[in-house]
Amino acid sequence: MAKKKNISKQDIITMYMDYVLEHNEDPKSVYKFAKENNFDEQLFYQSFTSFEAVKKSIFTAFFENTISLLHKSEEYETFDARNQLLSFYYTFFELLTANRSYVVYALQQNNSKLNAIKSLGELRKHFKKYVDNLPIEKLEVKQERLEKIQDRAISESAWAQLIITMKFWMEDTSASFEKTDLFIEKAVNASFDILNIAPIKSVIDLGKFLLKENLMKS
Repeated sequence: MAKKKNISKQDIITMYMDYVLEHNEDPKSVYKFAKENNFDEQLFYQSFTSFEAVKKSIFTAFFENTISLLHKSEEYETFDARNQLLSFYYTFFELLTANRSYVVYALQQNNSKLNAIKSLGELRKHFKKYVDNLPIEKLEVKQERLEKIQDRAISESAWAQLIITMKFWMEDTSASFEKTDLFIEKAVNASFDILNIAPIKSVIDLGKFLLKENLMKS
């Protein structure tokens, strides 16, 4: 049989996912992987440098597909930050569920947290950038350094929440992962309630008013 001449990035991802699910381990080498799938080894390196790079790109692909689906909805663009993030979660976890066998394999491989962290490295970058661009109301701070600290705190806490939700989903045994849906709703709502700066603004306004009144009397 003649070797395949054109192999896309997605083709390699699909072949890799199929391989690890069938063998419960990574391919022994790129050479063997290419030979088993009937294409030249050099075609692999046109898209990836290693199997580690393939793993990272899979979770990035889940993220990119989620964003693509969200932006196809005109309604999504009208949502506030809370509902945009909720939409992201529901769409993202639908994609994870469609690929659950692979996700569980990748994140529980040899029970190694290090492997999981490596696999999610690129996803972390993309997700944090996504959160940074959400229309979240923040405290107005005059110093650029404080602004960066505030932004970093929001994106890091959002990332931690996503990881916690993924762990919950992996352990969820409810029908259609209904408990995960409920967990997402409660977790996202709770995080935005914590971020709600309206009460803080009110306190600041009160402080300014009292300070002004005291200055006028003195």
